[in-house]
Amino acid sequence: MKAISSVLTAVRCGLSIAALTALVAGCSSVPLEGASVESRNASDKGAKSGSSSGESGVAGVNAGGKDLPVWGKLPRLVYFDLDSFVVKDEYLNVVESNARALAADRSRRLTIAGHTDERGGREYNLALGQKRAESVAKSLTVLGASANQLEAVSFGKERPAVSGTGEEAWEKNRRAELNPR
Repeated sequence: MKAISSVLTAVRCGLSIAALTALVAGCSSVPLEGASVESRNASDKGAKSGSSSGESGVAGVNAGGKDLPVWGKLPRLVYFDLDSFVVKDEYLNVVESNARALAADRSRRLTIAGHTDERGGREYNLALGQKRAESVAKSLTVLGASANQLEAVSFGKERPAVSGTGEEAWEKNRRAELNPR
């Protein structure tokens, strides 16, 4: 019986090591430096975001920061659909303008706070808020910000922007806030 127990322990250990190795191998990242981001708008299909043609309506950035939007006047809110952490097209200008400002000044930092409406359990909402914050952070890095400039946190349903129940309040609470730090 002792021999069987030893064999089972060895097999479990071997399987654990194999699973851990597979997990680590699967977590390798692909550098995004120089990656282009395609526009998802029907009007400029195939156009690249950040091109000099200015399709996005966001002021361009140059090395001197002359065309950089004023840091304190940048839009800071991204709203989400129910149970979603996908950044909607209508908020890409918020992400893009903040990414450009961060790329132009690497000393700038943002905390992205993910929030949810009051529906759902505490754990679910904390996880969803975190996914929302991380989704915005990932979008910022794809558009030029550095990951070390960003911190994604979740408040779930704990800090509503609007009190009350109903779709009007819930829409305002399903958000990510980009807060300079």
